[in-house]
Amino acid sequence: MPTAPQNAAARPAAGAGTGAATDAGLDAASAAMVDAVRAWFRDEGRDLPWRGRSTPWGVLVSEVMLQQTPVVRVEPVWHAWMERWPTPADLAAATQADAVRAWGRLGYPRRAKRLWECAVAIVDRHGGEVPADQEALRALPGVGDYTAAAVVSFAFHGRALVLDTNVRRVIGRAWRGEPLPAAHQTVGERAHAASLMPEDDAGAAEWAVASMELGALVCTARVARCDACPLASSCAWFRAGCPGLDDAPRRTQPWHGTDRQVRGRIMALLRAASAPLNVTGHAALADVEPGQLDRCLDGLLADGLVTRDEATGRCAL
Repeated sequence: MPTAPQNAAARPAAGAGTGAATDAGLDAASAAMVDAVRAWFRDEGRDLPWRGRSTPWGVLVSEVMLQQTPVVRVEPVWHAWMERWPTPADLAAATQADAVRAWGRLGYPRRAKRLWECAVAIVDRHGGEVPADQEALRALPGVGDYTAAAVVSFAFHGRALVLDTNVRRVIGRAWRGEPLPAAHQTVGERAHAASLMPEDDAGAAEWAVASMELGALVCTARVARCDACPLASSCAWFRAGCPGLDDAPRRTQPWHGTDRQVRGRIMALLRAASAPLNVTGHAALADVEPGQLDRCLDGLLADGLVTRDEATGRCAL
């Protein structure tokens, strides 16, 4: 549960930062809150390898890997990936199977396929350089609104609306008193988030990463650390007594025995294989019901993650 602030004086003063309070259209109270989060980030933000010292390609790779996957699992795979394929051209020269195999156990291997396709498109359309334009980024395979905005902001320090679950939670709690964001973004929510962005590119980019980091480390979904939050004194949700967490539905993802787990087991088997093999009837998958095994294999084939020789029935990445 949230904990009350014990040393408010130790937090950065509201408005300590680089002038967001002067941004046109942003009220003084909101500007001071934005500044406080930015100041907090300069002291408390994590030194992640894709922040500040990486290439735009490294940022794009990190954003794809971080989708539904925690930093602790992503970091070693990201380092290995960037050492092997430091540019889009390097990955484009490899095969899709190479990318899927190197993805390891990060989960959702379609992301590896899409990232390989993205590298090919960057080479073909942009001379091997990650584009800085949001529309051009959105046109790449597997790059949606969020990823395009994140690359513009984090890689090119541009002004783009970066609105993931962490940012939505921070804004929803601090400004509107909402314990958790709704399942889907609304036009009004996006407009409000856009209104909080500093006018200058650098300030907007810093606010994007700072608000995301605050949601990841302090204003978390289930155990908000309000004693460490730079917004506690001005947070609408904190002032209301932090209501709503106990009543909120807990989102659980069943794993054992699900199609997703079986798909992962098939992929792990094929990654480890030195030659194509017959998945159906393989001893390592003997505990899987035949109908479920066929369904999961068919799904992997349809997704283009696995190939099968129809003459032999043997499969490979």
